[in-house]
Amino acid sequence: MRRPSAETLYYGLSFGLRMPTWVVMAVYLVRTLHLSPLQLVLMGTAMEGAVFLFEVPTGVVADTYSRRLSLIVGYLGMGTATAAVGLVSTPWLVIALWALWGIAYTFTSGAEEAWLADEAGAERASRIFLRAARFGQAGAVVGLVLQVAVGAASLRAGVVLGGAFTIVCGLACIFLMEEHGFERRPREERRSPFHEMRTTAAAGARYARAAPVIVLLVGVGVFAGMSSEGFDRLKEAHFLRDVGLPAVGQLSPVVWFGLFYLVGMAIGFVGTTFLIRRFERDGSETISAALLACVVFELGAMVMFAAAWSAWAAIAGLLGVFLARDLADPLYTIWLNEQITDSSVRATVFSITGQADAIGQTAGGPVIGAIGNVWGIRAALLAGATALAPAAALLARAIGKQGAEPALEELPEPTS
Repeated sequence: MRRPSAETLYYGLSFGLRMPTWVVMAVYLVRTLHLSPLQLVLMGTAMEGAVFLFEVPTGVVADTYSRRLSLIVGYLGMGTATAAVGLVSTPWLVIALWALWGIAYTFTSGAEEAWLADEAGAERASRIFLRAARFGQAGAVVGLVLQVAVGAASLRAGVVLGGAFTIVCGLACIFLMEEHGFERRPREERRSPFHEMRTTAAAGARYARAAPVIVLLVGVGVFAGMSSEGFDRLKEAHFLRDVGLPAVGQLSPVVWFGLFYLVGMAIGFVGTTFLIRRFERDGSETISAALLACVVFELGAMVMFAAAWSAWAAIAGLLGVFLARDLADPLYTIWLNEQITDSSVRATVFSITGQADAIGQTAGGPVIGAIGNVWGIRAALLAGATALAPAAALLARAIGKQGAEPALEELPEPTS
C-alpha cells in the first residue's frame, strides 16, 4: 500500500486531531457532573502538572528513539483518556483521567513538529504549519457538528465520540506514517537507554539556553499558560452562571456553545488565509510582529469577555480570543522552529517550551480558581488576562534580538 507523503499526512492529522471539541466536554462537566470553578481549574492544573513533569522526558524519547512511536503512544493515550472521562461521574476521577491525558499529550508535543521538519524539510515546514492550521479549523467544524449532534442527545456519548476521533488518528499513524528523516545513532555508539536520554536532554537544554530568542519564547510560554488556564476552564461557566446566553429561540447551552465555536472557526479560517497570503508575499520577517499583535489583541478581547455587560458583548470578546489564538499558535510554532537548526534536539526544545506553558498553567491555575471561588468568575478571568501583559513585553524584546544564533560551540559538552 502506498503511504501518503509527510505533508499530506500532517494535513490529515491536523484535521483529525482538531475534531474533538471542548464544548461538549465543558457542558458535560458543568451541567452533568456539576464541577465547581475550583474543580474545573484543578482539572486543568492536574493535566498541566503532568505535562510539567513529563514534557521534557517524553520529548527526549522522540529525539532519542522515534518521533513516530512517540506520536502513536500519545494519540492512543489521549483518545482513551478522553473517552474514559465520558464514562465516569466522580470529580476526582475526572481530574485523575485528565492528568493521564496530559501525560499522553507530552508524547506528541514537539514530536509532531520535529517529525514534519525531518520528513518535509525545515524550510518547507513553515509553510506547512500555516496551511495545516486551516485543515485543523475545517476538522474542528466537522467534529463540532458531529459532537454537538450526539451531545444534544447524550453529553456522555458526545465526550466518548471526541476520544474516538483521537484514537483513530493514532491507529492511522500505525499504518500510514513513515519515518525516514530521523536516524538513531549507530548501535555501537549507543549506551544505556538512561544515558541516551540524559545526553539528549542535556544537549536540548544547552541549545535552548544558548539562543536568546528561544529563552524569551520560553518566558512567553510561562505567562501565556498562566493566562489561558482560567479562560479555558471558566468561559462556559461564565456564560452559564454570570452573563447568560442570548434569549433567541429555545436553543440548549450545548448548541449555543457549538455555534460560538463554529463562528470562531470560520473567522479563524479567514484570518489564517490572510496570514498565509501575507507570509507567502513578505516571508518570515512578518512572523514575529504578527505574533505580538495577536497577543495584544487577545489581551484586550479577554478583558472585554471578563467584563462583558451583555451576552453579545461576551460573545464578541470570546470570538476575539478565538481568532487571536488561531493565528498566534502557528506563528509561535514557525518562529520557534526557525530558531532550531539542530534536528537532533528539535523535539526536546519544543518540549521545553511546552513545559514552560505547563509551569504557567500549573502555577496560575489554582490561584485563578481560588479567586473565582472567593470573588467570582469575572475576577478570575480578569486576573488571567493580566498575565498576557508580560508575555507581550517578552515578545517585543525577542523581536529586538532576532538573528542571534545559538553559540553552542562556546558551551562545554554534556558530561557522560
